Amino acid sequence: METTTFNLAATYGITFAEAAQYQKDGHILLRGVLSPEEIEYFRPLLISCAEEITHTRDMRVQLEDLNTLFTQVTNIWRRSEEIRPLIFAKKFARIAAELMKVRAVRLYHDQVLLKDPGGTRTPWHKDHYYWPLATHNTIKMSLALSDISHEMGAMVTVTGSHHGGLFPEVPFSLNTQEIFSRVIRTHNIPTKTYAMNAGDAMFHSGDLLHSALENTSTRRREILSIIYYADGTLVAVPTCQQRIAEMREFLPGLHPGEIAASELNPLLYESAE
Repeated sequence: METTTFNLAATYGITFAEAAQYQKDGHILLRGVLSPEEIEYFRPLLISCAEEITHTRDMRVQLEDLNTLFTQVTNIWRRSEEIRPLIFAKKFARIAAELMKVRAVRLYHDQVLLKDPGGTRTPWHKDHYYWPLATHNTIKMSLALSDISHEMGAMVTVTGSHHGGLFPEVPFSLNTQEIFSRVIRTHNIPTKTYAMNAGDAMFHSGDLLHSALENTSTRRREILSIIYYADGTLVAVPTCQQRIAEMREFLPGLHPGEIAASELNPLLYESAE
């Protein structure tokens, strides 16, 4: 099947109610963002590329007790001409812009995330802690490459936590998992666990507190994530070593206070209005 048969610029059609829900909750699940045929074509390409890289480099993300959370391979678009049209898909970028209510968005980076059976729970965290981007207009799309049940390490979100308040930006750890879980229970804060079908996509704010359950199944959880931010965003002054490292890797050649628009951050969608 040729990629030319896929219209990756097609409009998904975000409703006013969906955009309002995202703004309020900080997360939303959209069904059937990719068709079964598109998943059938792109999934093997993504998995093959990720596995090829992990055979030569250890890409595991681990906790301080050395338990493995998941395997992460970034910027796959730079490694495969066949995969690039998917990462650059106008369909995805338009959804990101419409949910954030911004005119245009750029790519921060992509990730293939693989959580093997037995993978430990990913502790509560906010992604923006790691991103040197001076804006709250950041969003991550997590696209299910295969069906994901709760037992496979489904994502869990804390509704409304992107508005700030009780949950500061800190790196995930066993300690933060315990502390934030206690706060959630004490204040009876609603959470949402997302089971997904292949082709579904969950979008969440970079400021949203979230985690992922342990994979207690016999199947690997497979996700493609793409991170977007509003065009015109400035590079933030790094407040931690993780942001310094990410600035060098994903915003190469740029410095704090400059427009976040390196060669690795193409403009993926701009509204004509």
